[in-house]
Formats: sequence, C-alpha cells, structure tokens
Amino acid sequence: MTTNIKAIAQHRHHGGVLGFYQHASDTNKCEMRFSVFVPPQAMNGTKVPSVYWLAGLTCTLDNFTTKGGDYGVAAELPLIIVAPDTSPRGPVRQRRAG
Repeated sequence: MTTNIKAIAQHRHHGGVLGFYQHASDTNKCEMRFSVFVPPQAMNGTKVPSVYWLAGLTCTLDNFTTKGGDYGVAAELPLIIVAPDTSPRGPVRQRRAG
C-alpha cells in the first residue's frame, strides 16, 4: 500500500492552520479528501489531543468543521480536528485482476 497525500490548500484560522488534503484510497478505489485543523499550541510543538469527526453518508469534509464553526473552540482547548470525507466521490478506479 502506498500513501501519497497531496496538500490542496492551507489557511490561517484562529491562530492555527486549516489544511485540506487528498489521497488515493485503495479501499474506495477513488480519490478521497480530508481536512485537519491544527491549533496554535500544536504549531509551537505542544502535544495536544485530536478528534476524528466521521460524518454520515453523503457528508463532505466541510459539514462539521465549516458549518459547526468549532475552530475557535478547538484553538482555545487546544484540540486538533481531523475531518475526512466519508463518502467516495468522483470516478471509481477499476480494480486490476491478479
């Protein structure tokens, strides 16, 4: 299994960084996306806990983090938020036989 993560965008947010990433999923046979909010404390080297938000089917990586508006709270706590897109999207790669 090869993991190639591609950074799509990064933005400063509440003193931390919000990054958007993409990778090829062997399991889903398509490109998948996820976002990671890193609070300022973690950027300075402090170890902080993380939460993985697994949204429901058809939700995107933006549903919880953007609509919930929780980055300010995560920056204060501090807390890393990882939000993967939980639904395969786009063309599905064909599985090779053999």
